[in-house]
Amino acid sequence: MSFEISAFVPLALGFFGLGTGYLIYGPQELFRWPTRDTAVDKSTGVWGIWMPGFCQLLTGIYLFVGLTWFQVFKDPALYMAALAFSAYGIHWFALGYNRWQGSDPRPNAGMAVAFTLISVLGLVVFFKAGDWPVGLLFCGLTGVYVSDFVHSIGIKAGERALGFFHILTGLWLMYLTFATVLNIASGMNLPL
Repeated sequence: MSFEISAFVPLALGFFGLGTGYLIYGPQELFRWPTRDTAVDKSTGVWGIWMPGFCQLLTGIYLFVGLTWFQVFKDPALYMAALAFSAYGIHWFALGYNRWQGSDPRPNAGMAVAFTLISVLGLVVFFKAGDWPVGLLFCGLTGVYVSDFVHSIGIKAGERALGFFHILTGLWLMYLTFATVLNIASGMNLPL
């Protein structure tokens, strides 16, 4: 049994979920708004689990299944997207839960090293594939994880840098969401 190639790659869901998470966490880190307390940590933790966590994991699984079991997606760069969405989604479940619990962020240093490496990998894959808008996203993700490492080892400026990259990358993710949906659903040709 074989299926036809699908033009409906579910990237917009992953972009939107991560972008929403970044736009929730970023202002708190950069502008200290809202001020962190138990209630804010519980709220941002829940948002972290469900928006960037669930949306990205669902997108990653959908891409892997579409690439491997049903072979309805053929672009080889989507393999990197499937890896990234799955890994980032799972990591957001941990980040959100840790925030909700008020856990110590210092162990995030090791995570930040691994996710810096996967971000650089995505940067290379997408720029090599000629997909500069998604390559640019991975530049922002690299900035997020380098900043997260700096913050995790106790350098105060790291949290502000993390907030800056969360907001900047979150806004770029919103553009990617719009471009993906408008290109697929409305036949537009925005850079993507």
